[in-house]
Amino acid sequence: MNTQSEILKDMNARSREVFRRVVEGYLNNGEPVGSRTLTRSMTEKVSAATIRNVMQDLEILGLLGSPHVSAGRIPTQSGLRMFVDGLLEVGDLATEDQRRIDETLGSNERDMTSMLDRVGSALSGLTHGASLVLSPKHEAPIKHIEFVSLGPDRALVVLVFADGHVENRVFTPPHGQTPSSMREAANFLNAVAEGKTLSELSAVILREISSRRQELDVLARAMVEDGLAQWVNKGERHERLIVRGRSNLLEGEVDEKDLERIRSLFDDLERKRDIADFLELTQEGEGVRIFIGSENKLFSLSGSSLVVSPYMNAERKIVGAVGVIGPTRLNYGRIVPIVDYTAQLVGRLISDQG
Repeated sequence: MNTQSEILKDMNARSREVFRRVVEGYLNNGEPVGSRTLTRSMTEKVSAATIRNVMQDLEILGLLGSPHVSAGRIPTQSGLRMFVDGLLEVGDLATEDQRRIDETLGSNERDMTSMLDRVGSALSGLTHGASLVLSPKHEAPIKHIEFVSLGPDRALVVLVFADGHVENRVFTPPHGQTPSSMREAANFLNAVAEGKTLSELSAVILREISSRRQELDVLARAMVEDGLAQWVNKGERHERLIVRGRSNLLEGEVDEKDLERIRSLFDDLERKRDIADFLELTQEGEGVRIFIGSENKLFSLSGSSLVVSPYMNAERKIVGAVGVIGPTRLNYGRIVPIVDYTAQLVGRLISDQG
């Protein structure tokens, strides 16, 4: 089966132009594009019948669809994906858009939460979608770890960070733990954890346990492996997902099917479901990523698109993300540079305050 890039490469100039104009027409007004409309805008003069034949071929390829009998065509999810990957022309950030973003982040206040709230409001206002801003966790290097037994099935881990911050987390230790095995587990962790953040610790621990397995008895090893999974991976999260502009998704004519989809999306956002997964969407590298329709299982996004970009701290480590959710017919060419610029600007401010 041909990949989308191969399909695009094999298209002749006429098919490519018909496809591009159908998609651009749909993104501009949300309406199906008919053959007669295209006869007035095509580069070469061709008949409506010829354009209909090209549209049928594109439909067979799964790139266009017909929402109604005898109607024009709209792009399928696969068609939108191919357009975004191969034909989308991303413009420069408009001067007015840049001005509004700069104004939002222009104050010198050090309250990061207020600043990110304003970022979310600016993004939703500029894009007419719902904005998502994932704020960074408090992540200083670890200075010391201690375990305290609270009973047969409860234990406390005390985390002392290099910046003086202290956290206490209650968790369920593996069965049969003794004071000596807890001390051994703490000693092992302190030997490898100092100077590392919590998010860096998991990968290091798994590697160290594998290479130094003989140094830990069975109980201490279980304490490190199982305990770590509870108080690092499942411990309380410090990221905060800021959502602004949800009402934008209800503007215009919304049919019952779309309304149900949007309600489901709102429910997901209210529950802050899979908040860590939102950040993981951006972990494959810098830059903006676009998820169309059901490509993204994070939210109930069937019929919606997510444009998202990570932002980094001074050490070039991804610490948060900004994004926009809207209908699949987003103005991607305009929204991509807005999201990209905002993420870079937030990263610089985080680094300056860091």
